[in-house]
Amino acid sequence: MSAKSTEAAAKGLPNSLFAVQVLLGDEVVGMGRIIGDGGCFFQVVDIAVLPAHQGKGLGKLIMREIRQFIDSDVPESAYVSLIADGQAQDLYAQFGFRHTAPASVGMALKR
Repeated sequence: MSAKSTEAAAKGLPNSLFAVQVLLGDEVVGMGRIIGDGGCFFQVVDIAVLPAHQGKGLGKLIMREIRQFIDSDVPESAYVSLIADGQAQDLYAQFGFRHTAPASVGMALKR
């Protein structure tokens, strides 16, 4: 996950359709969220676990909650997508996400 400015986070986080936080005491050690239009398009974003807490199943916990939301609240006809960085694709595959290539290819505008 790439770093975001405080200004961007303050604008973006409240507009999440669904969000998960993993807390250890008062510290947020992991998170994930879904953004989109609430009907046709949903994107899983910001799946992150602090390095000291990786490898403990927290990514799976976050994705399990996200998948539950998708299964219960997202219309069957909706398109649910994500961008997988590196080996994270193995985690997402466990929750039913598949590569879209060659039918489609993800693209991004870097600013």
